[in-house]
Amino acid sequence: MSKTLLEIAANSVASGIAAQEGGADRIELCAALGVGGITPSHGMMTLARERVHIPIHVLIRPRGGDFLYDDNELEEMQRDIHAAKSIGCEGVVIGTLDADGDVDKARCRELASAASGMHITFHRAIDVCRDPLQALEDIIALGCGRILTSGGQPSADAGTRAIAELVARAAGRIEIMPGGGVTPDNVLAIAQHTGAAAVHASAKAQLASGMRLRAGVLPDMESGASRTDVARVRALVATLHDHTR
Repeated sequence: MSKTLLEIAANSVASGIAAQEGGADRIELCAALGVGGITPSHGMMTLARERVHIPIHVLIRPRGGDFLYDDNELEEMQRDIHAAKSIGCEGVVIGTLDADGDVDKARCRELASAASGMHITFHRAIDVCRDPLQALEDIIALGCGRILTSGGQPSADAGTRAIAELVARAAGRIEIMPGGGVTPDNVLAIAQHTGAAAVHASAKAQLASGMRLRAGVLPDMESGASRTDVARVRALVATLHDHTR
């Protein structure tokens, strides 16, 4: 049985290093996981590329919220793709929808063109689209190599049946990767029930703040960082290894 790969959503350079130390196969580099992730800064991309030696796929998403983007946002995403390519990142993670909830093929084609030569993943925009099976065909036609999905549910655990259907419909034409709420406790069931070749998790933990002063005025801005935890990554890797050993 082939190895099930592990991708970690790394929200900082430290998270990327932790993912690498824990045995992850690659990272999706992003910022602001609390809003589903947005594009990391150029500084984060550059430093991560220097210090993380497993493949880095950069999330290209200019803001939180929906996946309907205007012309300025499209140009911003194109420039971010060029930046990721210029520093040697192996892939990008993209996704745009039109106002009716279908894949915006024209805009995605422009992003895919900017990412020529890189690996392209279509992100969880598919989970809020009108027709996931039609989206699957549209995404394949765009030349993407992978789809990240929770099966149209809040978590991959809840969406395993739909993910398995996408895997079957894809029939090897594109990789389907479950993501969303993946933990050491459910990763084995998700991998087994979907037949996916890779899974995506954040493996994050909330750190205590090192601040001695606590003003109590902005509690959301006085907590410690949320960061990928080496032990959680190792637990995911060990569970997947046992499954494919």
